[in-house]
Amino acid sequence: MNSIKEITIAHSPDSDDAFMFYALAKEKLDACGLKINQVLKDIQSLNEDAKLGRYEVSAISMAAYPFVKDKYYLMPCGASMGNKYGPILVAKPGVKLSDIDKLKIGIPGKLTTAYLTLSIYQKNLNTVEMPFDKIMASVVDGDIDAGLIIHEGQLTYGEFGLINLLDLGQWWYELTQLPLPLGGNVIRKDLPKELINKLTLLLTNAIKYSLANRSQALDYALTFARDMDPKLADKFVGMYVNEFTVDYGTQGRMGIQKLFEYANKAQIFQEVIKPEFVELDNLAIK
Repeated sequence: MNSIKEITIAHSPDSDDAFMFYALAKEKLDACGLKINQVLKDIQSLNEDAKLGRYEVSAISMAAYPFVKDKYYLMPCGASMGNKYGPILVAKPGVKLSDIDKLKIGIPGKLTTAYLTLSIYQKNLNTVEMPFDKIMASVVDGDIDAGLIIHEGQLTYGEFGLINLLDLGQWWYELTQLPLPLGGNVIRKDLPKELINKLTLLLTNAIKYSLANRSQALDYALTFARDMDPKLADKFVGMYVNEFTVDYGTQGRMGIQKLFEYANKAQIFQEVIKPEFVELDNLAIK
């Protein structure tokens, strides 16, 4: 481990990720002698980068994990979990969920967990990939019939005159009684075990720091919030940075396992996916 002094952590510029990484960005914690670099990219790009093992630590969509599991462990911290809420399928008033197989649906990427969950709900839909922040406008303009909304769009779609056809997080909870694991952080398997442990502890402590210093972390996150109202940003961050983010816990881990079980049943993944988590060998998380 002594030969490794510089680590890159890649995550999205979304307000919940920015909130989570505030303490590292502003050097509020002891980094154990490491220089921590942060790279910010949209989640679809991070998923593709993770396939190549580009960064030591990266945020990914949970749906991308099967494609990167040979290179990465899941970290037990940093989850984005939807507990009875999640990505939403929206449309103009008058469109019915019962017609879903006839709709042209905008999705934020085929490696996103939003799309995986929608595919578990119903396969072989007519979808078109587009940037997530263009989806609602495309529905309004009539370019697509419905849109799969992630990020703060889950809170603002009504302002566009759109209706909620299907909240996938609510549907998932009714199906499984578990939270929907949307995103997580992964760490490269080729790093020394001691370094993996230290980085896992560091990220856990960073999340705890942000939760304990909420107003400062939120002010930092607002610089990435695409002109979002501060109260709305606070609500959005609260949805996705919480006790599940500090540690998945039993329910969170079960949610991940169940997600891949249902994906197997739907024949989306042919192999059985068994998530591999970083285990901290009883090191105390302070």
